[in-house]
Amino acid sequence: MRRTLSALGVAGALLATVAVAQTVPAAAQDGDERDRTEARNRLTIIAHRGASGYRPEHTLAAYRLAIQMGADFIEPDLVSTRDGVLVVRHENEISGTTDVAAHPEFAGRRTTKTIDGTALTGWFTEDFTLAELKTLRAKERLPEVRPTNTVYDGQFEIPTFQEVLDLARGESRRLGRTIGVYPETKHPTYFQSIGLPLEEPLVRVLRRNDLTSRKDPVFVQSFETANLRKLSRLTDVRLVQLLDATGQPYDFTVSGDSRTYQDLVRPENLKWISTYADGIGANKNLLVPRDAAGKLLAPTEVVRDAHRAGLIVHAWTFRAENQFLPLDFRAGTDPNARGDITAEYLLFYGLGLDGVFSDFPDAAVAARAGLARS
Repeated sequence: MRRTLSALGVAGALLATVAVAQTVPAAAQDGDERDRTEARNRLTIIAHRGASGYRPEHTLAAYRLAIQMGADFIEPDLVSTRDGVLVVRHENEISGTTDVAAHPEFAGRRTTKTIDGTALTGWFTEDFTLAELKTLRAKERLPEVRPTNTVYDGQFEIPTFQEVLDLARGESRRLGRTIGVYPETKHPTYFQSIGLPLEEPLVRVLRRNDLTSRKDPVFVQSFETANLRKLSRLTDVRLVQLLDATGQPYDFTVSGDSRTYQDLVRPENLKWISTYADGIGANKNLLVPRDAAGKLLAPTEVVRDAHRAGLIVHAWTFRAENQFLPLDFRAGTDPNARGDITAEYLLFYGLGLDGVFSDFPDAAVAARAGLARS
C-alpha cells in the first residue's frame, strides 16, 4: 500500500537519522545513542484492557499476558457493583463481555437505562452484588474480529480492581521490574447520579495499596473533566484527561459547557487541563488526522502544544487489524487481517509522544526496541 507524504516524511526522517549517525564522529554518535535511549525510555507501553488482541479483555489472563509481553502499564476500566465494589469491565452494560444472558436466574434483571444520554438495554453491573458478578464468566467482545479469542470464553471471572493491583504487584516482584496500573473511571457522572460515585472508592483502594503520590506507578484517566478535577483534590497520583476526536465530555453536556474535545486540544485549553491533570490520552486522529478515505493527513501540533503546557501525551488505541489502521498501513482487503502495525507505531513514535495504548503490547514493545536500535 502506498503511503501518504506525511507518513513517508516521518519514516524518512527516521532513516535520515540512521544515515547521519554513520558519518558523524564517535562522540556525536554517542550523543545520538543517548537520545535514542531516552526516547525509548520515554515511550510507555500501556496494555489496553490487557493483551486484548490475544485474550478476552479485562481478564486477569489478558493482563498477565500483557505483562509477559513487556507492557509497562495495564489498563483496567472501572465500574461499580451494587454494593460499591470497583470491578473491571469496559462498560457497566455487560451483555457483550460476559455470559450473563445464559444465566436464567438473572433474566429478570435485563432492563433499559439511559447512560450518558444513550438508551441501552441489557444487564448492568450496578444491579449486581460482587458475589453475583463472580458467578459470571467473561467472553470475547469482538468475536467476528478476533475469533481465536473465543476459545477462552467462559474461562475467566470478572476481576475486581484490587485483584488487578494484586496481579501487578506480584508480577513486579517476580520479574524485578515495576508494572504500573492505569485505571479509567467509566461514566462517572452517571454513577454519581445513582449514588455510587467512583472517586472515593478508587482513592480508598489506592490508599490501601500505598499508592498515593506522583512517583507511584499509577495514572487515573477519564473522558470527563469534573471527576478528574475532584480527584485532583483527593489524591496526588497522576491524572490523565482522555480526549476523543469527536463529541464532548459528558459532564460538559450536563453543565452546558459548549467546548468539544477538539476545543480542548487548543493551547489555551491544554493549559487549563494542566491545572488539574498531568497528561492527555488522545485519540490518534487528534494527532494525525485521516481523510474521508482513511488516508493519513499531516500531523497536527497537539503533541507540541501539550508538551509546552507541561502535559505528557499518550495516544490510543493501537490495534493490528486492517479496519483499525489507516489506509496507508493496511495489507490486503480483509478488514480483520493484520496490517503493518509496526509502521503505524514508528509514525507515532516519531511525533515525540510519551506512550501508547495497545491491544497488541508485544508489537508496541518490539517497535520501541527497533526505534532504540535505529
